[in-house]
Amino acid sequence: MERIDFPNGPITMAGALYLPDGVDTTDATGLPAVVVVHPGGGVKEQTAGTYADRLAAQGFVALAFDASHQGESGGEPHHLEDPSARVEDVRAAVDHLQSLDLVDPERIGVIGICAGGAYAVNAAMTDHRIKAVTTVSALNIGDGYRQGWFGADPVSAAVPTLDAAAQQRTAEARGAEQAFVPYVPEPDQVDDSTPRDMAEASDYYRTPRAQHPNADNRKLFTRSIARIMAFDAFHLVEDLFTAPLLAVAGSEAGSLWHTTKLHGKVRSPKKLVIVEGGTHMDFYDVDAYVDRAVAEAVPFFTEHLAETASPVPA
Repeated sequence: MERIDFPNGPITMAGALYLPDGVDTTDATGLPAVVVVHPGGGVKEQTAGTYADRLAAQGFVALAFDASHQGESGGEPHHLEDPSARVEDVRAAVDHLQSLDLVDPERIGVIGICAGGAYAVNAAMTDHRIKAVTTVSALNIGDGYRQGWFGADPVSAAVPTLDAAAQQRTAEARGAEQAFVPYVPEPDQVDDSTPRDMAEASDYYRTPRAQHPNADNRKLFTRSIARIMAFDAFHLVEDLFTAPLLAVAGSEAGSLWHTTKLHGKVRSPKKLVIVEGGTHMDFYDVDAYVDRAVAEAVPFFTEHLAETASPVPA
């Protein structure tokens, strides 16, 4: 693994490039590559790095990175979750891979976990350099904030949250300090009423299980709320998404409805894998579930990022 930086407009992105064993970067060419997109609030050292490492072990160049405004990447204010910026991050990662001599620019795919999966889909809708997409525990973050974790709330239920965000922005315009809200509950806030996935998210992000100093999931800049609420990663996916899709999720995940909704809308070649007993967070670091997702992704990317014959000169 090599620590790298790459440009994203005026922002410098912090990345980790994972290479297959034995690859000599001085003379290797034509390798397939995969961009790995981390969940909302995560960083490259967590689940994204886990998937990148395992894909590299199977022969792919894999690029994990910190989202703009998060982790070690640039962009101010920090702790901002801006879906449009997250989608542009994916495009910038593809730019960087295409600049590398060792990567075949026509053999690049994307895998995203949680919100990263939906961002990967949205990027591929309008960036057809992306030849294949895998989602793992996909979460369309806009739908999740509008309709709740289980998708049971009417969209109108989001109005009070938007009202509160507007009031906070007014306060900040008048000199108040910036406000933040948590992505996940603190461990001492988890009780019997906490959805299982949220309890597991707290355990993942807020305990030594996967806690990282660059992923402070206690902080989501309040100004993220309006941007998230207005975003729909799957809007127009029926018509603009043309890449092959592999969608993996657990049968016990409260977020499963995002994956089934996406799979139902996509018209391109697609495969849905629902892993019995899996929760949303199981696919972050539980070996049995990560191994299953990678076992599905490797042949999928191998097929759809296959080397094509060079055109025969006329």
